[in-house]
Order: sequence, then C-alpha cells, then structure tokens
Amino acid sequence: MLFETFYPDCEADSAYELPYEKLYELGYRGILFDIDNTLVPHGKPATKKAIALFRRLHAIGFKTVLISNNKEPRVKPFADAVSSRYIYRANKPGRKGYEQAMKIMKTTPGTTLFVGDQLFTDVWGAKKAGIFTYLTKPIHPKEEIQIILKRRLEAIVLFFYHRKFRDSK
Repeated sequence: MLFETFYPDCEADSAYELPYEKLYELGYRGILFDIDNTLVPHGKPATKKAIALFRRLHAIGFKTVLISNNKEPRVKPFADAVSSRYIYRANKPGRKGYEQAMKIMKTTPGTTLFVGDQLFTDVWGAKKAGIFTYLTKPIHPKEEIQIILKRRLEAIVLFFYHRKFRDSK
C-alpha cells in the first residue's frame, strides 16, 4: 500500500521516554533528532530536560546530530545548549541530510536511529536513508499553518498504520 512508505518503525509518546540504554545494547550508536515539537515546542530554546537528555545519551555512548529544515540561527543555539552536532536546512525528507549526519557520527543506517514528530518530513526521509524511525507525538498543539495541514494528512496515514498493526495482533 502507498501509505506504508510513511509508516514509522515505532511510535512513542515522547522523545524523552525511549529505552535508550536498551537501544544501545541492540547496537545503535547514533541518534538523529528533529528539534521543533520533538524536543521542545516550536521555536523554543533548549530546556533543562533537553540538556539532561543529551547528557544522558552521551554518557551512554551515543553520538547525536540535530537535523532540521530550519535556518542556522534557530538550530545552532539549540545544538550548542545540548552539546550536539547539527545540520540546518537539511531539506527533509531528502536523504542527503540524513546521510551527512551519519557521516558526521561515523554510523551506518543499521546503527542509527531517527526521532521526530512528522511523518512526511522526518520519518519518510529517515526511512529513505534506511534508518530505523521513532515517531513521537508533537509536544505542543500550536503549529504553523502548513504543518497543521500536513497533520490532517498524517492522521489518515496513521489511521491505516494503526489498523494494520491492530489487525495483525
């Protein structure tokens, strides 16, 4: 089915609740994160919670890269606050930004995870690059109009995704 192209590998309520230690044990070594509405509300600076998460990830042994379609003035201060490398104007869902991030981390698609809140940019791009994906729920309901429109389409895809996996149990 056409929609399966957009299906995440896993879903989570929040990027802050993933079993990162277990994922490291499974062989993952690099994590790519979207910023807005994945780690913080849209446009907000890094929070203590985000800083603590990245400190924890780095202590586990993960390398991280923030991958965003935003401009550098949005991405760099956030990346600096959480001590992560970053790619701005990544042109998600294109593969190039994801591949560049893996090169920075010296990881492969099989040792890299992606965590983001949007199907048509975050998840689709990561899947095209062969990366295991986690779709998180958006942190905050206030979003730009183009994202609100995409969310309506995402709801249709997620309906079929949930139905497929509910029916297969």
